[in-house]
Amino acid sequence: MSTLTIPPVVPSPREDARKLHKAFKGLGCDKSKVVQILAHRNADQRSFIQQEYETTYSELLSKRLSSELHGHVKKAMLLWLRDPPTRDATIMHKALTKSVVDNQAITEVICSRSPSQLRRLKEVYYVTYHSELEHDIEKQTSGDHKKLLLAYVSIPRYEGPEFDQGIVEEDAKLLYKSGEKRIGTDEKMFIKIFSERSDTHLAAINSAYLASYGLSLEKAIKKETSGSFESGLLTILRCAIDSAMYFAKILRKSMKGVGTDDSRLIRVIVTRTEVDMQHIKAAYYRKYGKPLTHTVRSDTSGHYKDFLIQLLGSDY
Repeated sequence: MSTLTIPPVVPSPREDARKLHKAFKGLGCDKSKVVQILAHRNADQRSFIQQEYETTYSELLSKRLSSELHGHVKKAMLLWLRDPPTRDATIMHKALTKSVVDNQAITEVICSRSPSQLRRLKEVYYVTYHSELEHDIEKQTSGDHKKLLLAYVSIPRYEGPEFDQGIVEEDAKLLYKSGEKRIGTDEKMFIKIFSERSDTHLAAINSAYLASYGLSLEKAIKKETSGSFESGLLTILRCAIDSAMYFAKILRKSMKGVGTDDSRLIRVIVTRTEVDMQHIKAAYYRKYGKPLTHTVRSDTSGHYKDFLIQLLGSDY
């Protein structure tokens, strides 16, 4: 459920483009006006505004925003302008072309997306960057983490709610035999099951594993694997069980301790606002006993804070 709020009567794209152009004119940009408009328009509306702005003023809105805004609010706003698959493709390309590959961002995006979202991501990635996503993953990642990512983006998976309890029990047994029951770990079996099974099936495996062996599958993964491979398996499992709680915990990590991981904070809030942020906010309150908005307010400032808070909506 989205937290995006849109005015009861939405101005035309032409009117929004005109107001944005006016906000850019004069000495200094009226950043509050820019935030007020763009933080309250959905993906289609933002697309129409960009088309109207380019047609009317012969300039890309993204280019103008890039020159008028700075720091974290610029990064957040430019990411927000894009539609969901283009946004994911942008995140992936940046993560895969850094001097030090951002495995955290790669894992977070790929291992939390549905098969249909991944199909669209791959299409947009190829059209935008003239390279297959699988090719860049193959080139830039390594080991079992790479094998998991490639399998996860390539293998079609069922997205419905049904599952076969008999296959669930068999998969739980196979994972036990491939991990805790033996010396060493059969990573291939973990990759096979985690990349081929639906979310509801994996959640059922988790319950069956706990019932049969007295240990959660998450704890077994932590015991048997490590590094980015462990992170990938845990992301897939946690999103299958409760994706809202997974993202609530990610947001908490991004703001916990000294300093804020703004890249991660922006990535989660911007990509989930129009998807399930209402559920993430509820999970955050349930887990940590205070509204997500309170934590964001205390860890951010200025127009950056205003933009994120407007995307998140009310406290509860």
